[in-house]
Amino acid sequence: MNETLLTALALTPALVIAIVFHEVAHGWTALALGDPTAKEQHRLSLNPIRHIDPVGTLLVPGMLALAGGPIFGWAKPVPVMKSRLDNPRFGMMAVAAAGPGTNIVLAAIGAVALGLLMRAGVEAEGIGGFAAVSLQSFILINLFLAFFNLLPIPPFDGSHVLEGLLPRSWARAYDRLRPLGMVLFFALVLSVWLGPGEVIFERFILPPVEWLLLKFEALALFAAGAE
Repeated sequence: MNETLLTALALTPALVIAIVFHEVAHGWTALALGDPTAKEQHRLSLNPIRHIDPVGTLLVPGMLALAGGPIFGWAKPVPVMKSRLDNPRFGMMAVAAAGPGTNIVLAAIGAVALGLLMRAGVEAEGIGGFAAVSLQSFILINLFLAFFNLLPIPPFDGSHVLEGLLPRSWARAYDRLRPLGMVLFFALVLSVWLGPGEVIFERFILPPVEWLLLKFEALALFAAGAE
């Protein structure tokens, strides 16, 4: 029971921070590119209450963590109106990429913080050890969230990036999949839960996550002063 509680205490703040910053990054980028919708609806706040979806932010990630599965989740989407962007085609790509990009930056910050903790000589037991485990979870969650959202499947961020890269005629056809977005999302979650969907993680998400983990491990060691 204590181990489960400690796992929840390590994962929950990390996941909430990762998701909130991800969503706010979408809103700030949209504002910078001409769409003030998120600002008008008071969604540029870092207050988690404005962004948390009880199911997507807490329940689903918690169940996946306890089941030993890949950890991902979602929040209330920050509203973006493509028509209000100065350059809708480029703007939607930039807005979409801002979320995963922010998560990668957060993971890098977590690696530096972990290295500084190591430099301070924290022990494996007690508060210092718990802080180290929490930072490791923070790095991993941010990387998984970033690359999971880059999958080119509506409604993920990767679908907007792909749509912006496609020829306009193909992009219009691809856009017709958006009404099926949540159906596709839950089908993916169910396939991962039952097993067949694991190939998506093994081929498209795990390789970049593992590659960046090695880079951030090196960054942490550098921050720790290791030679």
